[in-house]
Amino acid sequence: MPGYDAAFLDLSVPIPRPRDGRSLRRLDYPRFTVLLDPARRLAAATVVGIDGARLQALPRAGSWRLDPRAPASEQAGPELYHRNALDRGHLVRRRDPMWGTPAEAKAAGEATFVYPNAAPQVGRFNQSKELWNGLEDHVLTYAQAHRRRVVVLTGPVLAPDDPVYRGVGIPRRFWKVAAWTLARWQTPDGGPVREEVTLASAGFVLDQTPLLDDGALAEAAARALAADDAPPLGPFRTYQAPVADIAGLSGMDLGALVSADVRPGDVRPGGGEAAPEALAAWTPLRGPGDIRV
Repeated sequence: MPGYDAAFLDLSVPIPRPRDGRSLRRLDYPRFTVLLDPARRLAAATVVGIDGARLQALPRAGSWRLDPRAPASEQAGPELYHRNALDRGHLVRRRDPMWGTPAEAKAAGEATFVYPNAAPQVGRFNQSKELWNGLEDHVLTYAQAHRRRVVVLTGPVLAPDDPVYRGVGIPRRFWKVAAWTLARWQTPDGGPVREEVTLASAGFVLDQTPLLDDGALAEAAARALAADDAPPLGPFRTYQAPVADIAGLSGMDLGALVSADVRPGDVRPGGGEAAPEALAAWTPLRGPGDIRV
């Protein structure tokens, strides 16, 4: 399968690499790529190219399945989601790679139903989850992307202290970075008019950390463990955050996307995780109008 094309935009956006040198399994699908972390049995990152001008609206089709190219022991499969409140959340959305001919779009959409492209999320629907799932649409609408093309990188924050359930660490945060190009006509030094293309990016974080104090959280976690239930997770809270912070949280090298951020923050030495005081500067998103692109 061809997978994600780093030359999808006018300027290259390569597949990210882990900064810590950990081994990831690359799995290519039509128009998107998953980087599977075998130790965590979840994706460390996904990347997809979206051609907004050629999207196809097709009926939902596809059923969740393991990818035979990776050992089942490296994938969080159906047993994780059996009889509990966890939802199989698409990392690459079904409709994102669904562009081109109807046949191409159908094949790409069905390919998103693989467990390496799933991550456990709280099953309760709320407005914040709806906002998170629609971020790509909002970026396509508001960013005025050149040729209506957008690249989206998504992944869970694989923290060492994530609560373990049925042998899988359950992420409490997710990240997303959208990238697009802007075209401007320039006349440098009075010379001929020429098109100048620049890269732009925006970063977002979804937080489902429980809104409980340490004691109450420990009690809730113990009750869930005794009942073989999913660990406690909180309501979805969505933020726009500096891409530099996301690089630190994810442990991925996001390259030029950091400097292309439309809302840059302070780049921390070594790309470390954002300090608690920096998190206060993240912009809470309550609706599309709060997004800055």
